[in-house]
Amino acid sequence: MKIYISDDALAIACGASHVAAALAKAAPDAEIIRTSSWGMHWLEPLVEIDSGAGRTGYGPVKASDVERLVANHHHLGQGAVDELHIGDVAKHPFIASQTRLTFARAGKTRPTSLEDYEATGGWKGLNQARGMTAGAVIEEVTQSGLRGRGGAGFPAGIKWRTVAQASAAQKYIVCNADEGDSGTFADRMLMEGDPYCLIEGMAIAGYAVGADKGYIYVRSEYPHAIRKLNEAIAKCRAIIAPFDVEVRVGAGAYVCGEETSLLNSLEGKRGEVRAKPPLPAIEGLFGKPTVVNNVLTLAAIPFILSEGAKAYADYGMGRSRGTMPLQIAGNVKHGGLYETGFGLTLGEIVNDIGGGTESGQPVRAVQVGGPLGAYFPPALFDTPFDYEAFAARDGLIGHGGIVIFDDNVDMLTQARFAMEFCAAESCGKCTPCRLGSIRGVETLDRLRAGGRKGSDRVEALPQIHNAKGGIRSAAAELDLIADLCETMKYGSLCALGGFTPYPVMSAITHFPEDFGLERNEEAAE
Repeated sequence: MKIYISDDALAIACGASHVAAALAKAAPDAEIIRTSSWGMHWLEPLVEIDSGAGRTGYGPVKASDVERLVANHHHLGQGAVDELHIGDVAKHPFIASQTRLTFARAGKTRPTSLEDYEATGGWKGLNQARGMTAGAVIEEVTQSGLRGRGGAGFPAGIKWRTVAQASAAQKYIVCNADEGDSGTFADRMLMEGDPYCLIEGMAIAGYAVGADKGYIYVRSEYPHAIRKLNEAIAKCRAIIAPFDVEVRVGAGAYVCGEETSLLNSLEGKRGEVRAKPPLPAIEGLFGKPTVVNNVLTLAAIPFILSEGAKAYADYGMGRSRGTMPLQIAGNVKHGGLYETGFGLTLGEIVNDIGGGTESGQPVRAVQVGGPLGAYFPPALFDTPFDYEAFAARDGLIGHGGIVIFDDNVDMLTQARFAMEFCAAESCGKCTPCRLGSIRGVETLDRLRAGGRKGSDRVEALPQIHNAKGGIRSAAAELDLIADLCETMKYGSLCALGGFTPYPVMSAITHFPEDFGLERNEEAAE
């Protein structure tokens, strides 16, 4: 008997290691195999048992379920473990309806097993690339339509070509694994579950642009990912040579998810934004041409090289080609990772795939794109999951995080949180972000209290003779918020300050009643 159970961080947090220990005790003759996660988080810890007739899944399993699970594995239908029975996990509707290109191995392989990776097509893309010219590899990536999966959506092929054409004795590949958005976990799952895929993508990028050194910048909150990456790098060093990869651990600053802040941190400097130009592709890490790509961007590369640009570009819609690993979280029944081609509507993702709210209350708002993403009401659930479609409705898809809220959510509180988050995470380099976010928190607090009752001490100073002081109504405070958001959006050096207005203004626009305004249905739609 073989028993499979994930060693993914979320599965462990749900008790997977306790379940594995109980399984080893209840079935001493069985082989316990720790695999990557399928991504069905509501069913973790998920256990699969193979007695010779294929893998049968059960979940969520507690340590107290193990003895009866093992004893009654062959006697389903008698009620003993029916409530845990999933059957063939690969045929579960949540999995079977996906298009898994980047996460094709999820739930199936041992994360750091070279044997498993090679048996499932590993290194095919790297070998294919090495049989092509560097220029041909870049053209393949360009034709695939792959865009940065970290949030900006910049075409990967253009970035690679810029670095390839730059003249320098040393170039670098930097993987941005500083996954800091709330409700996102795809980078973590990929690094913990399929680290060789990321390493292979980086090696292909290095070959294409002429870089022999790569760095994976991982936030310190991901100890499992860090351990597995280091183990995988040690095992495959000869395979990817002359390219070399090194893991560097960040201290958890959200702003280091911005590429120039990340580069500063890698160099041992304060993690703060650099002014552009020069672009990192021209003058990046240690002043050298550098490709900075997200985990999911680089992990998509092996498929593109092994199967061809057209095979990847055939999925998606418009200028959004390929697949996107959606991360469904928040108040939702079926939270987890769902990889699919661009084009599903937000309503299909939330209601059909996610199953609606866990609380059973109606969905009121969905935030897409992390803590700096806009809030969309059900009236906008017809929006296709696509870069341009979301931008047309003042939203962004960011890293693919989708956080769901039921009708108990207070949207003024959510708007205040966005400003508070920005204030806490700002690197302090630019005034609109550093001070604007603090003023935003203060203004929203006054708004909740009904507006300002009089002048403050600063306005009483003779130097501030032209400031608008005195009493300010709630409506005037909202006008001030709108003006402040415009300044942050267009005056901030990076997306932290520049995107904070998205959650704030979308909350005001789509949920005005929480801010003391009358609802305008036409404006809301």
